[in-house]
Amino acid sequence: MVNGDDFMPKECFFTKGVGRHAQKLMSFELALRDAGIEKQNLVRVSSIYPTSCKIIPVKEGTSKLKPGQITFVVLAETATDEPNRLVCAGIGLAIPRNHAHGYIAEHHGYGMSEKRTEDLCEDLAATMLATTLGIPFEADKNWDEREQQYKMSGDIVKTRAVVQTAEGDKSGLWTSVISAVVFILDKNNGEKSAPEASNSDKTIADRMAGT
Repeated sequence: MVNGDDFMPKECFFTKGVGRHAQKLMSFELALRDAGIEKQNLVRVSSIYPTSCKIIPVKEGTSKLKPGQITFVVLAETATDEPNRLVCAGIGLAIPRNHAHGYIAEHHGYGMSEKRTEDLCEDLAATMLATTLGIPFEADKNWDEREQQYKMSGDIVKTRAVVQTAEGDKSGLWTSVISAVVFILDKNNGEKSAPEASNSDKTIADRMAGT
């Protein structure tokens, strides 16, 4: 029987990518390849980060994914076929000290530098968390000021962002950018035990030998 714990992410990783192609869909596919998640069937989810979820490196995370696997992501994407137009896609995260969940915020748009997009994504995530925790904030202050205010409260311990920006291709190809948080439900997913690996290797060898 399936229960809520079966869909609780155990681990996650942040990734990003850019792709260029004459067709918009293919440019998106190439951006997914650049991010290392093109082999998954991606399901977009909203922006709650469980604090029990461990953040792991991209290489470690992608090694735990199987081709064709249903994979939950928070995904930001933007595309343009206008030469030199700046596009951005970013993911921000805010983690609380003593609370069951943090927040993930995604943003996509045009004409924003990497630094400005990073600040906005972190700001969005931290502000959503601050309103949940009842931390007072002044909306008219810039992110640098509010970041210090949030962290000085002691309730928000960490913020981070992963952003991909790119300029539209000069020859008019579609340029797609993505940023994503990829959730892994089973931290052992994609890993095989030594006996399983040996049996699998033996089967492949037998097939190649025609036995």
